[in-house]
Amino acid sequence: MTASQILIGAVGLAAIAGLAVLPSLVDAYHLALGITLLQFTILATAWGLFSGPTRYVSLATTAFFGVGAYTVAVLGEQLPWPLVLAVAAVIGAVTSAIVGLSTLRLSGVHFVIFTFGLAELVKQLVVWFEVNKSRVLGRYIFLDITQQDIYWQLLALAVIVFATGWLIARSRLGFALRIIGEDETVARHCGINVTFAKVALFVISAVFMTLVGAIMAPRWTYIEPSIAFNATISFEVVIMALLGGAHRFWGPALGAIPLTLLFEFLSARFPSTSTLIMGVVFLLIVYALPSGVVGLIEKIRQFRRSPAIQGSGA
Repeated sequence: MTASQILIGAVGLAAIAGLAVLPSLVDAYHLALGITLLQFTILATAWGLFSGPTRYVSLATTAFFGVGAYTVAVLGEQLPWPLVLAVAAVIGAVTSAIVGLSTLRLSGVHFVIFTFGLAELVKQLVVWFEVNKSRVLGRYIFLDITQQDIYWQLLALAVIVFATGWLIARSRLGFALRIIGEDETVARHCGINVTFAKVALFVISAVFMTLVGAIMAPRWTYIEPSIAFNATISFEVVIMALLGGAHRFWGPALGAIPLTLLFEFLSARFPSTSTLIMGVVFLLIVYALPSGVVGLIEKIRQFRRSPAIQGSGA
């Protein structure tokens, strides 16, 4: 291990320790803001785990987020909390595996449309079940889980998702996915099991999204399909990941933090037009930063190195 790696590790541990004690230093508003920041950081990073290397644009975030939230609504008072999270993770994994096996043969706009429809399909299935079987459309969640508990659980999950991304990037699976992202045909000719690689990472990504929904559920106290399966979440996560740079596993976090603060400001100051402004922001990101903040940083580094390289060549 090099000195720079040790330094980065020490800085990371110090940052985690600082974030862990933050709830005892801030008021209720800033604690709620911290929860929202962690929520979208995890969702955007989880989205980038799959969509970054494969270049598949998924709008299914809301589907898995809602599955996690509704698992808590149904089982939260019947099982111990760790077991509820485990059940939510299993349901998210099984659902994503089924979806992945049946849809990851699609690509481009067809995959985008299907994943958007998937979120709405899951929402309507939940509505049908609630209305026709349970005879209720919304559920109350009464659990002894405080806002600080939610913050610490999300912080732990954020550490896990970053560690998972780091490990995947250095594994055979990560290498295979980068080849798939460049050209699936070439990947197949290289002997890569394309279907397994894509489904495996799709499942990993979905499990994190499901757990975020489960951890966030007690924050609402009352939950219904329109809350759990809010399609806006999917679009916000995509915008955040693209702004930061989905081709690097830490890139989405660079987009999640500033855009979460921006959306918080817009929803408070311009509640009736915040969605329209969000759409404009998305268009500006796509045109001005097609490779995200990470891509811009890499271009600046290459530009600075090029004169030195040319000078040495001369």
